[in-house]
Amino acid sequence: MASQQKNVGILAMEIYFPPTCMQQESLEAHDGVSKGKYTIGLGQDCLAFCTEVEDVISMSLTAVTSLLEKYEIDPKQIGRLEVGSETVIDKSKSIKTFLMQIFEECGNTDIEGVDSTNACYGGTAALFNCVNWVESSCWDGRYGLVVCTDSAVYAEGPARPTGGAAAIAMLIGPDAPIAFESKFRASHMAHVYDFYKPNLASEYPVVDGKLSQTCYLVALDLCYKRFCSKYEKLEGKQFSMDDADYFVFHSPYNKLVQKSYARLTFNDFLRNTSSIDEAAKEKLAPFSTLTGDESYQNRDLEKVSQQVAKPSYEKKVTPSTLIPKQIGNMYTASLYAAFASLLHNKNSSLDGNRVVMFSYGSGLTATMFSFRLNEGQHPFSLSNIANVMNVGEKLKSRHEFPPEKFIETMQLMEHRYGAKDFVTSKDCSLLAPGTFYLTEVDSKYRRFYAQKTCTLHLYMLLLLLFFTTKIAHW
Repeated sequence: MASQQKNVGILAMEIYFPPTCMQQESLEAHDGVSKGKYTIGLGQDCLAFCTEVEDVISMSLTAVTSLLEKYEIDPKQIGRLEVGSETVIDKSKSIKTFLMQIFEECGNTDIEGVDSTNACYGGTAALFNCVNWVESSCWDGRYGLVVCTDSAVYAEGPARPTGGAAAIAMLIGPDAPIAFESKFRASHMAHVYDFYKPNLASEYPVVDGKLSQTCYLVALDLCYKRFCSKYEKLEGKQFSMDDADYFVFHSPYNKLVQKSYARLTFNDFLRNTSSIDEAAKEKLAPFSTLTGDESYQNRDLEKVSQQVAKPSYEKKVTPSTLIPKQIGNMYTASLYAAFASLLHNKNSSLDGNRVVMFSYGSGLTATMFSFRLNEGQHPFSLSNIANVMNVGEKLKSRHEFPPEKFIETMQLMEHRYGAKDFVTSKDCSLLAPGTFYLTEVDSKYRRFYAQKTCTLHLYMLLLLLFFTTKIAHW
């Protein structure tokens, strides 16, 4: 069966992010920093955050339920469920086990997979696991399902503006409109303390921002070099940035995405590829003798390479930056939210395109891989995936809060982290119908969730209650 599977990849997608957000401009004013520090310096527009009634489990339940309903997928058709997350709710019980409630109701408990954890890379690991399963002799003909879910929060200070929250669900199978080019996959793995969470009593990470940025760019360079090498060995010709229609990057903040694409431009210059014209070569030539370490710290190179790359960046990268700039860092969901942005902005013109993806997780783990896109057949078509995710409407329907409310929420979450025996406000007034939310954590640390009833469903229940009461009275 494995040899028969062609174009294995993503058949369907759904994204969920909290309806509560804060403008980065207002946070700049509140923090008393220079105007533009977060909006221009980081390149961020807005930040989404979970209130006390939402967490990674509720977001996952919402994303999975919505995907299954909108694509009319029978839960019995799921054979593997993988979750990528670095937001630890429990050190033993996986997030996947909470999601099994959806499938137990249908009698389907024969589902492989658990959680993958490593900073922002866990979602990619989960995705690779599902793809490998479908391509393997173990595949039983059912779909794989991948969930990337995280709530990125930081202690008060310079890293706090890079927070965010979201969950993405992806259906995996053969004959996909978003198909892996698995032979071109290239990775870099190393041991570095650039971002980590050693304090199990706190949700906040320890961050070495400068080191983390350098690690990201080093990993990008090595992955791109190996990706090009594999491509050239298999295709018999040099790979350049011209051979990809779009590039999608893991986005802790947008400024790093800009630097990353510029870095690939510098790489193509050093490799003397056809993607670099004579004018660009002349501008980059003064930096050709820099060592690797020197080039990562050279501000002039950074500035010039971004200038050279800008026209191409606007075409090949900007369409993928919408959601990360509006939501913030989503850790494991970040890369795939960026890809969702591309589908939202360009779904009608992606048929036949190649998209190069770069996934990075601190610690560190990184992989560059590529998708080959085709329009596909309804419901598994690029246009329908974009319609189902409905990104534009979801962004418009959010509720903006002032920094004071955001900080108040962070303080409550700090107090609640790892706590037991409490009941939430159960205020779901801002949540869309069908959204799951946290109701309580009991004295044994057990978490309980409810789903906001759809308006029509609630109306029918009230109508039924009304007529039942009338008949009983009669």
